[in-house]
Amino acid sequence: MTGHVDAHHHIWYQADLPWLVGPMQPRIFGPYEPIRRDYPIEEYLGDIAGSGVTQSVYVQTNWAKDGFEDEAAWVQRTAEQHGFPHAIVAYADMTVDDARPQFDRLARYSLVRGVRMQLHWHENPLYRFAASPDLRSDPSIRANIARLADYGWSFDLQVFAGQMAGAADMAESCPSVTFILQHAGMLEDLSAAGRDEWRAGMQRLAACRNVVSKLSGLGTFIRRNDPAHVAGIVRETIGLFGAERCLFGSNFPIEKLWTDYRTLVAGYEAAIRDLDVSARAQVMGETARRVYRLA
Repeated sequence: MTGHVDAHHHIWYQADLPWLVGPMQPRIFGPYEPIRRDYPIEEYLGDIAGSGVTQSVYVQTNWAKDGFEDEAAWVQRTAEQHGFPHAIVAYADMTVDDARPQFDRLARYSLVRGVRMQLHWHENPLYRFAASPDLRSDPSIRANIARLADYGWSFDLQVFAGQMAGAADMAESCPSVTFILQHAGMLEDLSAAGRDEWRAGMQRLAACRNVVSKLSGLGTFIRRNDPAHVAGIVRETIGLFGAERCLFGSNFPIEKLWTDYRTLVAGYEAAIRDLDVSARAQVMGETARRVYRLA
């Protein structure tokens, strides 16, 4: 194994994230005072020291919508100055009639590899991000995702179990676009019924060969680093998608609320220790390198 790829690191930038100032707003991951501040690249590099991470991918962090290009430009400058990160998943508003003018602006930055607009919706308003749960009701989203193929870009897909059938339909309608499922489908209902719904949705998504799953953010809903919990989701997801369609992601600094980086990586490595060397290398680096086209 030549080194891990962190395919989901975030660098928080306070000046462009209004929710970091003023009263603390409810978040899906709970209270976040310890990380309600800048998370500079120097701190991130310190966090990953000794973890085996050799490359990373920055995923958009919800700056103000009209600042989407500013975010990409800032991350590109950071990479040029520090050698990290190695790719950018930028933001674009996929609900507009035609997002290509936004894509054209993002294409100025050589590290952009894809787009994320969070589409997850939940009956619990604290877990809700999108305006509607039905991904099939907005033809603009589907049309704009399909247009990503012209740029050679992927789409980072964030949905809950109840939305997975619609997400699979969308993936099937955009066969030339790679969809990267965030957080292994965000299993939040740990009851038997909740697990069954998640499992059925994951099976539906796994049937789409252009969908891969990111193994990240698994402490979000339990708000701790639980190796057994991580292992259960990781092993089941790999069983459905195969190691060649699964990739590790740290979700830092969110997971920094309850663990340190090396402990987090160790938990994922323990979860896949029974796989062969090739499969472990795919999960911890090779899939991300291929999907995000890392040099």
